Amino acid sequence: MDNETIKIGRRGTVVIPSYLRKEYGLEEGALLIAESRPEGILLRPAVALSVEMYSPERKAEFLLNNSVSPEDYEWAVTEIKKMGLDPDKIPHERPI
Repeated sequence: MDNETIKIGRRGTVVIPSYLRKEYGLEEGALLIAESRPEGILLRPAVALSVEMYSPERKAEFLLNNSVSPEDYEWAVTEIKKMGLDPDKIPHERPI
């Protein structure tokens, strides 16, 4: 493990040496998590995942297609009607 002294610039900017950026796959705009530790500050790569938003119709489709019994299906139909949707207009397969 190589140690290198770096300097904090204006607005708290820190330049990570290029060999460390290459080693850890850090490119411009990469996200890092700064953790306070008893021995100092730990910087580690962060992962940002996009959040998928589902329409009410898509949620209804999930409920219907994941029904495993007739009772479960009837519960899903009731929940979908509470959402103001018509279950018969949602593409799905009824459980056997």
